[in-house]
Amino acid sequence: MLLLLSTMSTATIPLKPFLTLVPPAGQLFFPSTPPQCFSSRCGSDSVASSLAAALCLAQRKRGVEASVAFDPSGNFDLSLYDDEAPFVPELEDDQKVAPPMPPTEGRFEVVIDDDIIRHLDLSPFESATGITSPLSAEPKRYLERTIGFTIKYTREDPNDPRELSEFPDIRLWFVRLDATYPWLPVLLDWRAGELARYAAMLVPHQMSMRMGVVFNPEALELFVMKKVVIVYNWLKQHEVPRPRLKVSDMARMLGFGIGDELFDLLDRNS
Repeated sequence: MLLLLSTMSTATIPLKPFLTLVPPAGQLFFPSTPPQCFSSRCGSDSVASSLAAALCLAQRKRGVEASVAFDPSGNFDLSLYDDEAPFVPELEDDQKVAPPMPPTEGRFEVVIDDDIIRHLDLSPFESATGITSPLSAEPKRYLERTIGFTIKYTREDPNDPRELSEFPDIRLWFVRLDATYPWLPVLLDWRAGELARYAAMLVPHQMSMRMGVVFNPEALELFVMKKVVIVYNWLKQHEVPRPRLKVSDMARMLGFGIGDELFDLLDRNS
C-alpha cells in the first residue's frame, strides 16, 4: 500500500506504508478505486489543501490492502458469498500476521442484549463506564483502561450467517451511542479489535469469508476524518498530553496516516 500526501502545489509525496499496530483477526481491504485526495484552490497562503492529511490511497494491483484487528472475542460470522469480492494478492508467509491480542485486562466492559438494543437504551454503557453525559467523561481515566463491548444478540434464524455489524438494529444502537459520545473511538480497546468493530457498525461494508471486512473506501475515509477532528479537539480541551500522537495512532489503526498540516490547521482555527 502506498500513501500519498497532497500538498498545495498539487504534488504528491509518497509515504512509507504503515505497520499494523494490532494483530488482525481478519483482513480489511479497500476495493479498487482511483486514489482519493482532498485538495483546495484557496490560494498560496492557505493550508486547506492539507485537510486530507495523507488520506490518499494509491491502488495496489486490483486492490488496496490494510490490515486491522476485528472482533477477536468472537461474533465474526463471515458471508459465504465471495463471487463479487475484489481480487487481493496472497500474502507471503513472512507477511502473515499473528493472532489478535485478547481484551485488555481490567477494561470497562459494556454488555448489551436484545432488549437493550431494541429500546436504544444507553444505560448499560453509562453504568459500566460511569459516563453519564458527554461532559462527564474524563479521558485520562479511560485511555489506559479502555472500553469494550460484549454483544449478546439472539438471531431469529440460528443459521443466519451475517456478522453482528450487518444487523440493522445493532447498528442503530451504535449510531445512537456514537451520536451521543462522538469522541468514544479514542477510548476503545483498539488492540482487541474494538475500534475496527465500532467502525464496522457505522461505516458501510461487506463481509467476505476470504477477505473479512471490506469497507466502502470513501465512507471509511470520511468516518476517519470526522473522528480525527472531533477527538483531537476533545483531547485538547481536556489537556491530554500529546493529542496529535494519540489521534494519529487511532487513524493508523484503520489504515490512514495523518499529517501535521491538518493539526496545524485545526490549532490555527480553534
